[in-house]
Amino acid sequence: MTLRQSARLGAPILAMFVLLAAAPVQSAHFTEFDLKMVLDLVTTAFIVVGGIIALLQLRQGQRRRSREAALQMLHSFQTPEFLAAVNIVFELPEGLSKREIEERLGHKIACLLMMFGTFESIGILVFRRDLDLQMVEDFFSGVLVIAGSKLKRYMDEMREISGRQTYYEWYQWLSELVQRREKTTAPTPAYVEFRDWV
Repeated sequence: MTLRQSARLGAPILAMFVLLAAAPVQSAHFTEFDLKMVLDLVTTAFIVVGGIIALLQLRQGQRRRSREAALQMLHSFQTPEFLAAVNIVFELPEGLSKREIEERLGHKIACLLMMFGTFESIGILVFRRDLDLQMVEDFFSGVLVIAGSKLKRYMDEMREISGRQTYYEWYQWLSELVQRREKTTAPTPAYVEFRDWV
């Protein structure tokens, strides 16, 4: 809701309270107490309308941020390197070692590392609640689960070689989180779940 729309929403309410404020002036029994009560009502009306407008703008801001996050994820998903990495993951056999993956992929290993970096960033943003987990699952759940399983040995060996257990920690956290959620609620394809959507 824009500021102009918010003002249009609040205008009729304010007009009603202004009319109420003017009404006692025409009465023969108008007292100082009546004026104070009317002013209190007008003040309360302004506060209520202001609160409503603030809440509407807050919701609009949250929707805008959510939409921007979705577009950013879509952008990261549409790079040639990321799409190549997804195809690589689907074609890889289970349980290959680091050396076997590197020999098999050659220079294409860069695509896989770029995918790791993308998921590492997304994992951090989900953990900090800057990205909605459900939206991430809608975009990436399949590749997160499959890659997490097929590349586990690769990541374990990378951590052992580097001496750092934090190597792609947020990617693993995100992958395992999605896997746990899918164990309790099996994923339903969108074409089934939303068949009647209009």
